[in-house]
Amino acid sequence: MAKTVEANVPRKARSQMGEVWHQFRRNKGAMVGSAIVLIIVFVALFADVFLDYDTQVVGQNVAERLQWPSARHWFGTDELGRDIFFRVLYGTRFSCSVGLVAVTIGLVIGVTLGAIAGFYGGTLEEVIMRSTDILGAVPNMLMAIVIVSVLGQSIWNLMLAVGITSVPQFVRITRAAVLTVRNQEYVEASKAIGLSNRRIIFKHILPNCLSPIIVQATLRVASAIISASSLSFLGLGVPAPSPEWGALLSGGRKYIRDYSYMTLFPGLAIMITVLALNMMGDGLRDSLDPKLKK
Repeated sequence: MAKTVEANVPRKARSQMGEVWHQFRRNKGAMVGSAIVLIIVFVALFADVFLDYDTQVVGQNVAERLQWPSARHWFGTDELGRDIFFRVLYGTRFSCSVGLVAVTIGLVIGVTLGAIAGFYGGTLEEVIMRSTDILGAVPNMLMAIVIVSVLGQSIWNLMLAVGITSVPQFVRITRAAVLTVRNQEYVEASKAIGLSNRRIIFKHILPNCLSPIIVQATLRVASAIISASSLSFLGLGVPAPSPEWGALLSGGRKYIRDYSYMTLFPGLAIMITVLALNMMGDGLRDSLDPKLKK
């Protein structure tokens, strides 16, 4: 009887963040992806603590060149005798940094332009959206190649190139989200009491549009890592001897027939990272979208 009474007692209402966390925690794939992402971030942050860059990452040991994976060299060695396991591990810092910074660039520019276009409308909206359409009409990889070719090969130019290609997606998503809330009563009330448009946009409108933006940012980090790795594979990304994953793939392609492990492990690192980010992004989308909650 006591159990029956307890079962009928309403569960304590959760806060908004508590409800999001509850829904996210129920998604096993999202939890697995998040755990992998946390491990990758930890490795990227503390790579210098575990490894000595000059000796273990870029230091050469020709006497041990092209050795297959073993207990001494878990991922084998490359043509210069460098341990691939250490290089892949340290490369986490380069690939993740490029992905995060590039998406931050696209996020700041895209959200700002999208919010302005959605809030003001009219001619300003037309100018911003048509410019976005022109930028989005150019294939992302082609645009990134052009930017890196013009500015020169460096990790900062790589971040900028990949970030600019992310702008159109953020502009469109932010504009659509702003259009759904700009006529709400709290926005009209803010205008009535004389708040500036800038304060209304950034303090009252954007905080209520964060859900789709957060999901898009998470998924774009995965795409940015792939784009950065592709550019490095083509020789337009992080310059040698930095152990960025795409550069490791490019260095191993000459030996792929006889020493396939040189491309196998960097490729797996990219695949696992992108898969984990996509799983986490899908979980966030399901948790933040009330239409998808069960």
